[in-house]
Amino acid sequence: MSKIEIYTTRYCPYCSSAKALLTRKQVQFTEIDVSGDSAIRAAMVERAGGRMTVPQIFIGDTHVGGSDELHDLERAGKLDALLEKTKGQAA
Repeated sequence: MSKIEIYTTRYCPYCSSAKALLTRKQVQFTEIDVSGDSAIRAAMVERAGGRMTVPQIFIGDTHVGGSDELHDLERAGKLDALLEKTKGQAA
């Protein structure tokens, strides 16, 4: 099963859009809400190479980026292949 993690905040339309796409793809993901938790947000920023915006999406070992990048992968026909590559990784 795919290991997908998405860092989010409450009421974030980009987070909602990214989660909706992953839901349409029928993949399970772990949502990590960074709202009001500076330690978790700091860990996200470090893991995302300094990017501070949400969502930050990781598929397996790959840092996808945000919602725009996730949707770009889908439009380019590359998202399914990335999701498939992570099937062997632990969820």
